[in-house]
Amino acid sequence: MPKEHFLLNLPLSITNRYYMGRAFEFRKARKMKRWAAMSKAFTRIGKDIVMAVKEGGPDPDSNSRLRAVIQNAKSVNMPKDNIERAIKRASDKNQGDYKEVLFEGYAPHGIAILIETATDNNTRTVANVRSYFNKCNGSLGTSGSVEFMFDHTCNFRINGEGIDAEELELEMIDFGAEEVFVDEDGILIYAPFENFGAIQKELEAREIEILSSGFERIPQVTKELSEEQIADVEKLLEKIEEDDDVQNVYHTMKE
Repeated sequence: MPKEHFLLNLPLSITNRYYMGRAFEFRKARKMKRWAAMSKAFTRIGKDIVMAVKEGGPDPDSNSRLRAVIQNAKSVNMPKDNIERAIKRASDKNQGDYKEVLFEGYAPHGIAILIETATDNNTRTVANVRSYFNKCNGSLGTSGSVEFMFDHTCNFRINGEGIDAEELELEMIDFGAEEVFVDEDGILIYAPFENFGAIQKELEAREIEILSSGFERIPQVTKELSEEQIADVEKLLEKIEEDDDVQNVYHTMKE
């Protein structure tokens, strides 16, 4: 069924949020940017697997974080053999751990930037991130300087076959869900960061297939720039995103 026809058959509230939800618009703008390079996607997921195994062990049945990472690996077509090797490596006592470190700062033209990293050498990562800001006329800030400008959210993409999205939304509100969207890839659920575990547990209890899940930081306010100003900011963003220690980059520039 064409997407337009599908939307006409949706309840009005769901249809409106399909076009107007802040979380949906944010995700739509980022969709083509995140995990753009497949090799880097595998590298990032490999780090997620290490952190998940170190935290809760190598058995996905008893490690909810690892289950979520494996789902994400499958969503970007990471081969099963790669996933199994990553889990085995992570279980090795000689495998170093990665520390999650958050960096905050400003790009040119007053654009706030929030950087999530996973590093086994914080000294190296700090030096690299600082150099990117310095070279691109930005400034690396202190902890808490821009984090408050972003809402920390979690999200789940589920298989929507046979599911009434509006009814699901009403039921998932009790577990912390705030927004539910329908798109061509399934049903997307957004909630505050702290409600991830409760929603994951409920979806699994209902045997609803989780296609992928994760966390995002949605800017509360965005700033519109000219084409020249956008180019200045993009120059810094590109340098940051190319760094192997960087997992995600968020900013307040209007897409």
